[in-house]
Amino acid sequence: MSTTSEELSKENIGEVMVRIGLIDAEQMQEISRIAAQGDKKLEEVLVEEGLVSPQDLVRALSIQLKVPLIDLKRHNISPEVLKLLPEELARKYNVLPLDVIGKSLALVMGDTTDIATIGDIAAVTKRRIEPMMGFPDEIREAIDRNYGAGGGGEEITVLEAPPEEEAEPEQLLSEEAQAPAIRTLNRHILQAIRSRASDIHIEPQKDKLHIRYRIDGVLMDKTTLNMQIHDALISRLKIMSNMNIAERRRPQDGQYAVNVDGKNIDIRVACASTIYGEMAVLRILNKSASLLKLTDLGFPPGTLGKYQQLLKLPFGIILLGGPTGSGKTTTLYASINQLNSKERNIMTIEDPVEYHLPGINQFQVNPKAEVTFANSLRAFMRLDPDVILVGEIRDTETVKIAIQAALTGHLVFSSVHANDAVGILFRLQDLGAESYLICSALAGTISQRIVRRVCPHCREAYEPAAEELAAYKEEMGEPPDKFYRGAGCNLCGGTGFMGQCGIFELMTLSEKVKQMFIENAPASQIRAQAIKEGMEPLKHDAMLKVKEGITTIPEVLRNVYSSSY
Repeated sequence: MSTTSEELSKENIGEVMVRIGLIDAEQMQEISRIAAQGDKKLEEVLVEEGLVSPQDLVRALSIQLKVPLIDLKRHNISPEVLKLLPEELARKYNVLPLDVIGKSLALVMGDTTDIATIGDIAAVTKRRIEPMMGFPDEIREAIDRNYGAGGGGEEITVLEAPPEEEAEPEQLLSEEAQAPAIRTLNRHILQAIRSRASDIHIEPQKDKLHIRYRIDGVLMDKTTLNMQIHDALISRLKIMSNMNIAERRRPQDGQYAVNVDGKNIDIRVACASTIYGEMAVLRILNKSASLLKLTDLGFPPGTLGKYQQLLKLPFGIILLGGPTGSGKTTTLYASINQLNSKERNIMTIEDPVEYHLPGINQFQVNPKAEVTFANSLRAFMRLDPDVILVGEIRDTETVKIAIQAALTGHLVFSSVHANDAVGILFRLQDLGAESYLICSALAGTISQRIVRRVCPHCREAYEPAAEELAAYKEEMGEPPDKFYRGAGCNLCGGTGFMGQCGIFELMTLSEKVKQMFIENAPASQIRAQAIKEGMEPLKHDAMLKVKEGITTIPEVLRNVYSSSY
């Protein structure tokens, strides 16, 4: 053992903290007195009294014990090292094997003086232990990251699955044949959730099975598997999702629910046949997650203020535009969640219902039962609604009923596919709505995109390429003092990004804009008028977030400029 209680520094933890400036000598005397009276450790009292944070305590202990403090965000741990310590023991003791140094195992711990734990780990690994200090929370996160790829399927509990009699007995695989597929599927669901992935892609190729995760809106290669497991894996997914496992030509979709790490997760599954076999995409929806507030989405202050005013209107249509995956549904949910109160009857028709909102009446599209957006909207009018959310306006009938609902005193939210806030007007016109009715019913339009946030753990200043700098200067004039990007660390999976942020432009329909639209003015002229009246364009909001260090110029060019007007 490298560290024992006899080998500890003569300087106690309080004296170390005084020396490095975390507390003063007078505070140390008082804390020492409290610790002696309560028969407590000095470090316990320091944290309890709020004089130091748990992180400061770990740093001070590292100095006192002369033990290295490891930044786990910057360390990649090899699978061979992880195999030395079973996951259940790593979680039990909250320790992580870091590296093999000769015949010793470097072990990251929250308390390197815990001789009993060091002894247990040494007995299991049959190696001398070199204890190193780490923050307990970071150790837990690192265990999730590193062991997530190699196991943990036992931590998944199926909550909802179809009864076995729904499939023909002769079609079901034997338990022995299913076992590898079950382990593989559970392992990837667990790893995807811990990696913050929204989707898992299972894609057969000529000689391998390709697995990819969509993280922060971008697909990333994860691993390749032997094609021998393909049929068992797809069959297992179909059984769990209540699909017909004998049907391999037509597209199918289904869903089931699991519990992972105490969180209820809804898994939406879609299968379709490719030239090499069936591919599947699993959409991961965390039903335990709390809804984002409007203030968390990335609205610039001025735009947010204008949008909050729109939400106070008693009637009208508020439409969101943008491509698939631009965050429209999240903004719609945050909007109606803010309006949710016992005084309002809020009704939604969605395809599908992604999150269950307490106190809101939600309906799901079901074409087989003739439950469509249009039919549901028509039915809603007889159910005394105050606020209506329509997942998407796709056809003439839906847009006309939505306009009628707005004109008869209801606040209606919906989305359409349009490139910008002005383009939403012309999209409604393309769907068959009259210009004067659009202007009478529409309260405002929002166009939005999503960009990835720079990882706060590995954020660094950098010098952008010439073309990137030119794009910034064209929109903003002079560049800021510094541009930022993520260098890539373990917490962000080496991507340099963690999380997403919305980019918005909001247009309210002034009398001038309405007049121009009715008179068939070109979109460019209406847009110029809206900007003159205070609309902040998508590009400008995007570059403001670059200036603030929230995102990067390449991310803006990829998501905003690629679909610009």
